[in-house]
Amino acid sequence: MPIQQPSNQIKSHAIRTKSKSGGQECKSSLATRGSLVDTPYSETNLDDVLQISNVFVNVSKGELAKSGDLQKAFGTTDVAEVVKEVLKKGEVQVGEKERDHDLSSLRKEIATLVSEKCVDPTTQHPYPVGMIEKAMTEAGFSVKQNKTAKSQVSECIKLLQSDSNLPIQRAKMRVRVTMPTIDGKRLRERILEGAEKVEGDETRQDEWEAVILIDPSQFRVINEILQKECKGRGRIETMTFSATANT
Repeated sequence: MPIQQPSNQIKSHAIRTKSKSGGQECKSSLATRGSLVDTPYSETNLDDVLQISNVFVNVSKGELAKSGDLQKAFGTTDVAEVVKEVLKKGEVQVGEKERDHDLSSLRKEIATLVSEKCVDPTTQHPYPVGMIEKAMTEAGFSVKQNKTAKSQVSECIKLLQSDSNLPIQRAKMRVRVTMPTIDGKRLRERILEGAEKVEGDETRQDEWEAVILIDPSQFRVINEILQKECKGRGRIETMTFSATANT
């Protein structure tokens, strides 16, 4: 009898493991409520993780593992102990439709992050997520399911810049740089030469301050100058991580 998935469940995965005993191989499976990434496993939340607290030889057909099979494969007929063992050592297997859904969600998350970090070079406005997704397809960007969206953003941006027809660049950061006036006189030119745009440049009696737009890669450069030259007296402060035409 096939397992009926509860109507309030968005998706379910099977966890399968293989065990050998006495030269025999036993394949055991659990029906889970969702990915263990979504619902982390612990011995105190088995009801949250499992749809059905039992061990199957075939999940889709609803064939339960026999006590003899469990004894041979796991050394016990205690279903609760076997369940814990499968959860610890089993391999999550996702159905094709669920895999496609997961990849689609991950792809949209990557596109959203790119949209937040990048702009049209001409208008300095961010692109809609839909346009980013089309450009990803055009550039042949391949989503890696085993990596987080955040870790794939830089690769995606580089590919869009090289292999798509979408003009795109990283949004500039708006930062405030301050230091004692005596240091500002020495370092002003070095700081400002890394700026895309100078929005403020003021020398007061005891402090020099500049508000500038920079490429994100320049943040470390400026910070290293401050650490080396100002000995703790200078500071760089992020005002806007992604400055656009509206911000």
